[in-house]
Amino acid sequence: MTRINNIHGDGPQRLYRDPYNGWLAGVCAGIADYLSVNPAGIRLITVVLALFFMPFVITAYIVLALVLSKRPPRLYRGEEDERFWRSMRASPASTFDSVRGRFRDMERRLQKMERYVTSGRYNLDREFRDLER
Repeated sequence: MTRINNIHGDGPQRLYRDPYNGWLAGVCAGIADYLSVNPAGIRLITVVLALFFMPFVITAYIVLALVLSKRPPRLYRGEEDERFWRSMRASPASTFDSVRGRFRDMERRLQKMERYVTSGRYNLDREFRDLER
């Protein structure tokens, strides 16, 4: 489910510009993808901010367009991988709680298997299987 990043740190958790879904350079679309929100909302916020702080917003947009890497076409391995990374960015605390719960469940199942394998019942079941052959 997770993706192993290359040596440069590229991966789904990184901020990219998204020219495939963007209007100009894809900065707003990239920020929207990173924050897991609708790109129209980010564009609207950018336009409203540009009305009041035009030189700063235009300069910031140009700098981000030049600094941010272009989003790789195959950033996620599949829909499940994309959902995981989006949820991770949206609420990391709940994602970690979910992962912690999964590990606790696996630990309980492993303990149950260990109890069975180390019990006399396991040897008895194995001997019955050997007799059936």
